[in-house]
Amino acid sequence: MIDYVIDSPHARRIVSRLGRVRSLGRPQQPLIGRHGETRLIEELIGAARAGQGGVLVLRGEAGIGKSALLEHTREAVTGFLVVHATGSQFESELPFAALHQLCRPLCTPSLGYLAELSPRHQEVLDIAFGKLTGTPDLVHVGLAALELMATAARHQPLLCLIDDAHWLDTESARVLAFIARRIDTDPVAMLMSARIAEPAHELDELPALTVDRLSEADARALLASARQTPLDDRVRERIVAEASGNPLALLQLPDLGAFALPDTSSVPTRIELSFQAKLADLPDAARLLLTVASADPTGDPVLLWAAAERLGIDVAATSAAVAGTGLVEFSTRIRFHHPLARSAVYLAADDAQRRTAHRVLAEVTDPELDPDRRAWHRAEAATGPDEDVAEELERSAERARARGGMSAAAAFLERAAELSLDAVKRVERTLDAARAKFDVGAFDVADTLLTTIENTGLDMCQRSHCDLLRGRVAFIRYHYEDGPNFMLRAGRRLAEWDPEWSRECFVDALAMSVVAGRPSGVLELILDAAMTSAPPSPKPDVLDALITLSAKGYRAAAPLLRKVLHGDGEPLWATRHALAVEIAAALWDPHSHAAIAESLVREGRESGSPIALRLALAELASAAAMTGDVGKAMAAIAEESAIADATGGRPVYYHQLRLAAIRGRRQEATELIDQAMAAARERGTDQLTANVHWAAAVLHNGLAEYQAALTAARNAVDYGDLFLSGFALPELVEAAVRSGERDEAARALESLTERADGGTETILGVTAYARGLVTGAEDDYREAIELLEASPLVPYRARANLLYGEWLRRENRRKECRQQLRIAHDLLTQSGMDAFAQRASVELQATGENARTRSEHAHNQLTMQEMHIARLVATGATSTEVAARLFISHRTVDTHLRNVFRKLEITSRKQLKNLPGLRVGS
Repeated sequence: MIDYVIDSPHARRIVSRLGRVRSLGRPQQPLIGRHGETRLIEELIGAARAGQGGVLVLRGEAGIGKSALLEHTREAVTGFLVVHATGSQFESELPFAALHQLCRPLCTPSLGYLAELSPRHQEVLDIAFGKLTGTPDLVHVGLAALELMATAARHQPLLCLIDDAHWLDTESARVLAFIARRIDTDPVAMLMSARIAEPAHELDELPALTVDRLSEADARALLASARQTPLDDRVRERIVAEASGNPLALLQLPDLGAFALPDTSSVPTRIELSFQAKLADLPDAARLLLTVASADPTGDPVLLWAAAERLGIDVAATSAAVAGTGLVEFSTRIRFHHPLARSAVYLAADDAQRRTAHRVLAEVTDPELDPDRRAWHRAEAATGPDEDVAEELERSAERARARGGMSAAAAFLERAAELSLDAVKRVERTLDAARAKFDVGAFDVADTLLTTIENTGLDMCQRSHCDLLRGRVAFIRYHYEDGPNFMLRAGRRLAEWDPEWSRECFVDALAMSVVAGRPSGVLELILDAAMTSAPPSPKPDVLDALITLSAKGYRAAAPLLRKVLHGDGEPLWATRHALAVEIAAALWDPHSHAAIAESLVREGRESGSPIALRLALAELASAAAMTGDVGKAMAAIAEESAIADATGGRPVYYHQLRLAAIRGRRQEATELIDQAMAAARERGTDQLTANVHWAAAVLHNGLAEYQAALTAARNAVDYGDLFLSGFALPELVEAAVRSGERDEAARALESLTERADGGTETILGVTAYARGLVTGAEDDYREAIELLEASPLVPYRARANLLYGEWLRRENRRKECRQQLRIAHDLLTQSGMDAFAQRASVELQATGENARTRSEHAHNQLTMQEMHIARLVATGATSTEVAARLFISHRTVDTHLRNVFRKLEITSRKQLKNLPGLRVGS
C-alpha cells in the first residue's frame, strides 16, 4: 500500500493521477509516554529529508506499541512518499512476499519509476515477483530494489514502513537488510517493528530501539484517555498492575471482566484471551468465517467471500456480527486490527475447523495464478499422508527454486516428505529437503532430517548421499574432524560399487582438511585411508599426487603435482579450486596462482554465485598482494567485502592478512591479526591460525622485530599443512639468523631446499637468499637476485636486494650496498611494503644517504572501497556500473568519488587514468 503526502506540485500530480488524495501534515496528538521514541523517529525522518538515509528497527514485546508508532509516523510525516508492508506469519515461507508488498506501488506505470531502471533490474524484479520465470539471486534482487527506491527518492523523499518484521520471509528480510545498509546517501528512511523475543533474524544487526513498557503514570493516562466511562478505582488499579505498562493490555484487559480471577499468564496471552473473549457470543458461522479469514494471509476479500459461499455462510448477516467484535475490518482488504487478534482467532479454532478453513481456501485459490499458496493450504488441510498433496508441494518447491526462494523450497520439500505415503519417495524428498535446508543455512534442520532416515534401509546411493551431506553439514559447522570422516565413510562404501565416485569422496575429504589445516592429523589419516581403500585410477590424478607427497616428500611429488595442476586437458582449478590454489602455493608457482585467480573471478562473475565470486576475489587479492600490486589487492578486497556484506557472509581473513603483512602497517595489521586469531579459535581451523602466524612473522621481520618474528614463524610452520608451512620457512630462516638461532635456521633452510629441488625460479631464488643468510656467502645473494629478476613476486625480489644490501654494508662496501638498497627501497615503496621500505631507508641513512622521497601512491591515501571505485572509473566505468559491482547506489558512488578527487587533488575522472596504482591493467 502507498500513501502520498501532498507537499509539492509533483506530489499533487501523482496523487491526482492515482485518485487517492488525503490530507496529511495536520498536527498530531502525541503518543502517551513515547516522547523519546518519537524524537528518534523524527531525527530519522529529518536526516532522510536532508538526503542522509537511515533505518531504525523498533523492538519490543507484543502489544507494546510498535505498530502505533509506525501508524503515528505515517500520519504525521509530510513531504514523503510512504510505502509500507506487513510481515505475515502465514507468508513467512513464500519468497519475496513482503518485498513485493513494499515495492509493488513503486512499480505502478503511472509513476514511471520502474521504467527508469536498467532493463536487467526490471527483469530481476519481475522474476522475483513471479511475473517472469528465472532464477534471480538475492544480491541482484537487493540491488534492483535499491535502485527502484533510490529512483523514487530522487523525485520525493521515501519512507518505508515495515510492521511485524519478525515474520518477514527470509528472502525479503535479507533484501531489506541489504537495502538498509546502503541508503546512507539517499533520502530514504526505513522504520520497522519486530518482536524482541523472536529468534535470530537477518535484521538483527540493524540499528534498533527497544520500546519499553509505559510508566505507571503514563499507563493511567492512557487508560483514562481510552475509556469513555470511568472505571471503579480498585478495578483501574488492578488493570494498571496486571497490564504492567503494556499499552495493548491496558486497552484490552477491561474486556475480560472487571472482577475476573487473577491470571498469572503472560501479558500477550492475556491479550489474546481478551480477543478470544469477543468470540464467545458469536454464532458458529461467524466464528468459522473469522477462522477462514485468519488462515488467509493475503487478506483478499474475493477469496474470503468465495470460501464463505462454499461453506454456506450468509455473508451479509455474518459479516455484520463479526464487524461488531472490533477484531477485523472488512473493506478492500481483510485487515485484523492487531496480529495477536489474528493468532487469537486461529488458535481459538479446533484442528477440524482449521483444516476446514484451509481446505476451502485451497478450493477457491486459483491453481494457475497462485499454485504455491494453494498447495500450502492443501498441506495444512491434510489429516495424514497424502501423495497427491506431496507431489503438488514438490512442484511448488521447484517454482520457488526458480524464483530464488530457497527457504520456501526447503519448507515445501520438508512438508512434502512429511506427507509422503510412498516410503521410497519419502526418503528421496527428505534428502532433497535436507539439501535445500543446507543451501539456506539451516544446518541443524538438515542434520535432523538426515537423522530421521538414517536407519530406514537406504540403498547404497542414498546412504552415500546421506554421508556426503552430513559431512558438509559437519564441516560448515566447524566440526572439522567429523566432516572428512563422513566423506571417508562414503569413499570406503563406494570403493567397489562406484570406484570413480569413491575417489571423488576421498578428494573431497582432502579438500576439507586442506581448508581446515590438518587438525589433529586428519590429513594424514585421510591419505592413509586413501592409500589402502581408494580404488586404482587409470591415470595419475590429484589423489595419487597427494599420496605421493605424503609418503615420499616434495622431491618425488613435485613433477606429479605440476602435472595434475595444469592437467592434460582440464586444469585442476576447474574442478578443485582449493586444492589447486594450495598446490600452486606449495610449488611457489605465482604464474599459475595468478591464472587460477583470474579464471575463478571470470567464472564467479559468469555464474552469479556470491560464494564463488567471494572466494575468487579473495584469491585475486592474495595473488595481487604477493606480487606487490597493492591497488589491485585493495580493489579485490573491497569488492569481496561488499559481496560479504550484501549476502551476510562470514568474514574471510586470508587475503586481508596477506595484504596487511606485505604492507607492514603495525596498527592495522595487529588489529586484523587479533580479529583473525579470535575467528580461528572460534572456528577451530588450523589453516587460518597458520595464516595468522605467517602474517605476524612477515610483519615483524619487516619491522626488524626478529624475536617476535621467530616465535610467529615457528608457529606458522608447526600449524601449517603440507602446503602453507613452505611459505613460512623463509621467514623462519631470516628471523632465526637475526635472533642468533643459527641451528634452527639451518634446519629450516634444509626443509626449504627440499621443496625448491627442481622447482620454479621463484622458490629457487628465495631459497638462495635464505641460504645466503645462513652461510653469509655473497654468491648466494647474487644468485637470488638473478633468479628473482623475472619473478612476479616483487616483494621477494625486493627483499633479495635488501638482504644483499644489508650484507654489503656490514662488509663496509658502501658504494655497492647503496646501489642494492636504492633498488630495494624503490621496489618496496612501489609495492606498498612500508615496513621493509623503512628498513631499507634506515640502512641507506647508515651509509650517509637519505632515501629518495617518492610521490604518494593512491593506495596510501584512499580507503579500499575508494581505491576500487577509482580503479573502475579509471577504466571508463560509469557510476551506475560501479554501483552494480559494489552493490551500492550510484549516489553513494558519486559521494566516494568526491572524496577521491579531494584526497588526490584532482578534478575530473580522466585524471584518474594516469595516477600510480590506478592505471588500466595495474
